[in-house]
This record gives sequence, structure tokens and C-alpha cells, in this order.
Amino acid sequence: MLKTYREMREIDVRKYCDERTEGKEKIIYLNWAKCIDLLYDNGAEKVYFEPVKNPITGSSLISSGIEFEDKNGVKNSAYETAVHIVIDDREFDFQGPVMNGVNPVKDNSMSQQRLWNSQCRLFVKGVAIHTGLGFDLWLDNEEKEQQVQKQADIYHDIMKVRERVLEEFTAFNKKGYGKNEIAEMIGMSEDDLDMKFKMYASLANMEKRLVEAMRGIK
Repeated sequence: MLKTYREMREIDVRKYCDERTEGKEKIIYLNWAKCIDLLYDNGAEKVYFEPVKNPITGSSLISSGIEFEDKNGVKNSAYETAVHIVIDDREFDFQGPVMNGVNPVKDNSMSQQRLWNSQCRLFVKGVAIHTGLGFDLWLDNEEKEQQVQKQADIYHDIMKVRERVLEEFTAFNKKGYGKNEIAEMIGMSEDDLDMKFKMYASLANMEKRLVEAMRGIK
């Protein structure tokens, strides 16, 4: 019989983990095969998982019905997959998105390998949630992935960059510095400072027009 949830959660899975890179972050993860080994080592007598087929298409790739656009304005479908997990007398399905790191996989880069990777990830995550094995590792990784996505949003969205600069500006205001004093400290006039902030909106508008123009020539 498999150990209790609390006992399984106390197992340090990090020494069995592999590593991958997402952005600047190193993410460690538990390989699906090692996950099965650890379940058997801790009392399980039957462990396996298999893809859940879409009853309409017969494929294990499921369209969520949601679309997203990439930076060039190309529309892509957001895909999901699911696995059926068996651990002794426990059986459950676990479904989630097909991802490339923290981003959904685009139509033109979807492959059987990405689909398989997603299914393996769902198996290991489903095991963590239902048995406790590796649960704390998932908590750490989820936090890191959120930070990676947050940094990607900040540094690739012009208006978010503007927000970040405004936060710095506000910090000076809170210390009692006026706009004229801040401008002087960074070698600008007040008019120059106002103009710089207006440039963000102008650049964001230019980016939007470039994307629209790109759609028009495809």
C-alpha cells in the first residue's frame, strides 16, 4: 500500500530531478519514469498513465476553443491534453494546457514530442496533487514560472515599461522631490521629461500599426 499523503510529501525528490532552463531561471523537474519508480519504492503495486483520447477526433490533442495572437498578429489555437492516471485502486484524469515553458505552444511548432512532454508533465503534477510526492517542488516551480512570465510581460510590453519608470518617478515624489528637481537630477528639463513619457504611448501606437500593417501584407 502506498504511504500516506503526508509521508509522500516529506520525500526529498530534488536529488532525483533533472534541470531545464526557462528564461534566466533554472527549473528542476521530476522525470515521469523516476516518478513511477518512487511510487513503487514507497508501496504502490500498480502505477501507469495513458493519454485520454478526444472522443470526436480520436486524438489526444484537445482544442480549448480559445485563440491567442503572437507578436506578428498570427492567430493560434490554445491546446490542452489529458492523461488517465492509475495508482493501485485510485484512478483519475488530469488535464492541462500544452505549454512551451510559460507560453502556449503555437500551431506551427506543435509536435508529437511537445504533446508527449505535456502529458508526462501532467502525470507528474497529478501524482503530486493526489499523493503528495514532489508537491513542494511544484510549489517552487510554479512560483519561478510566474516570475519568468512577469519579467517577460514587463520587458516586452512598452506600456508596462512606462509603468515601471513611473514607479521610479513616484518613489522620488514620495521622498519629497518635485518634477523639476527630478528632471535636473537626471540632466533633463521638465519639458524633456514630459516628452519622454509621451513617447511611450507613441511607440505603443507605432507597434500596433506595424502589427496591423504586417497582417495586411500576408
